[in-house]
Amino acid sequence: MSENRQNKPAVLPREQVMEKLDDVLSGIRVPDLPYPVGKPSEDAVSDWKPVLGSCWTEQRDERVIQLIQSVSLTWSVRQINSAYVADRIMDVFLKTSGLHPELARRVARLRFFLAWRMNEAGEDAFTGVLLRWLDGLQEWRGWSDSGGRSARVLLDQLSSLVISVSACFESTTCEPLNAFCREWQEDSAKRTQQVTRLRNRLLVTEQGAARQRCADQTARALVGRALTGRKLPQAVVTFIFDHWLPLLKQVVWAGELDADNGRHGRKLLEWLVWLGDPSLSDRDRNRLYHVGEQIGDRILDVWHRVHGKPLPASILEGIQSVLMARLRGETPELKSALPEPSKFSWDASWLSLSTPPTETYQALERQWFAEGEGKQEQRSYFFALLPETAEILWTNGAGVKLGLQSWDEFAQAREAGSIRPLPALTSFGKVLTDTVAALDKVLTRQKALRQEAALEARAKAKALRRQKTAADQQRQAEEAQQRAELETREQQARDQREADDKMEQERLDQEERLAVYKVVDGIKLGGWIVLATADDQVDPVRLKLAVRINASNKLIFVDRLGLNRREFLGDQLAEQVLAGNVRVLGSAAEFDDTLSRVVGRIRVGRN
Repeated sequence: MSENRQNKPAVLPREQVMEKLDDVLSGIRVPDLPYPVGKPSEDAVSDWKPVLGSCWTEQRDERVIQLIQSVSLTWSVRQINSAYVADRIMDVFLKTSGLHPELARRVARLRFFLAWRMNEAGEDAFTGVLLRWLDGLQEWRGWSDSGGRSARVLLDQLSSLVISVSACFESTTCEPLNAFCREWQEDSAKRTQQVTRLRNRLLVTEQGAARQRCADQTARALVGRALTGRKLPQAVVTFIFDHWLPLLKQVVWAGELDADNGRHGRKLLEWLVWLGDPSLSDRDRNRLYHVGEQIGDRILDVWHRVHGKPLPASILEGIQSVLMARLRGETPELKSALPEPSKFSWDASWLSLSTPPTETYQALERQWFAEGEGKQEQRSYFFALLPETAEILWTNGAGVKLGLQSWDEFAQAREAGSIRPLPALTSFGKVLTDTVAALDKVLTRQKALRQEAALEARAKAKALRRQKTAADQQRQAEEAQQRAELETREQQARDQREADDKMEQERLDQEERLAVYKVVDGIKLGGWIVLATADDQVDPVRLKLAVRINASNKLIFVDRLGLNRREFLGDQLAEQVLAGNVRVLGSAAEFDDTLSRVVGRIRVGRN
């Protein structure tokens, strides 16, 4: 790790990098660009300001290099390099800025202005106020082309940018653009303060609304679950919806659903349903009497603890009348307990609502997320998670609420890839610095190559001078050379004759060799050879060809008894014949039993 840190090149400050821009504009050469032949005069170089100004006014998205290549005019080296550098900076900015594609595309049209200014002023084209404005565009990372009011505000400001830059082309000065950038930054400071206030106010409002929504939906879910499929007397239904539902809502809002008030409130709701539904309470008359004795006091007690004041006696008259009728064994008129869904909606999921772990959602808060691609991309700010409802509060860059989304829905969308976090932003200043630094490295390599070419040219000139001197010396030696030519030709004739004799001998040797190889290749099974011996007292050995292995060009010979096996490679045998050590006699077609056994053993051993 320490070695990697030591080998990592040092990052130079922006000021030092920008000092190299003039050298890049005047010295770099990019292949396939229309550089002029030689150095044109100032009068011959075309004025490109009207063309660039027109392209900016029309808000064209083409590259500057494509523009100057499309017209047959004379451009200077500095103009072409300024166009190339402006295009490269803006192309990288489009890919890496992290801004919305539409916003980055509009800013990238400044390539026409920057190309003009770099040709005129070099590094001074990037004034401090311009760079601060371009770097400050990161505050709009959450901007989307949604058509809303905040989106239109930015587009209107960029329309003012078009006017300011056009004024720069007309007046041949950067002051209109600098004034625009300063005004933008002043507005940005005001927007930052305003957005902070809006976000704080929105968070407080939405937290209260979420708490209220949680209380309302949870109470509705408790009542809806208890009354589903039940038919109750009208007095019981009225009491539940008019009085007990608001009490449960108050209990949930106070965070006491799992405390005594919440437990007693849910239990009394069950008692009211059990008491009013004859299909439930008629099965246990003893319990009916027991519930009838206690329910009134229990309701009054819970009501007083929740609201801090007694429940008016008139409100319980309907419940008391139903209770008396049930104790007398009467069945009061019943009706469906739950109203139509259009009048009373409820969701049982609120009773099992779970909030993700704090560390999970806090790691995602205050981050931007995007949906869609290209121009259709929409960005939203994960402002906060409302724990009471497990909902995400989405806002835009101006602190305006975009909507609410349940955590489960967000997690599913993120897993499916339909919503993704925005990557880290790259400021324009970093793009500029990295681009100029990279081009400076290219220029350094090109200078080294030019120096190498110059050294090579000087070396060639020196070699030419040597050649001229040698030619003079050669002319002085021509007479001596002419005198020696006759002797040389005679010697060459002698050498030629000797060479011809040598070639003839080699040809004869080659013919002999080919004939021997042909004879060896023509030995059939049963063919005989004679092996010469160094001792004249010993008879030559006669051997018969027993096996020919074509794959390896191996020949196996045996004597008359199938013994005394000798193996030769084809080339080896031919060389022995040429050397006079072997003589080929003749061939036969039959093998005796002994030879067959020998050959069989040889093959088995080979396998």
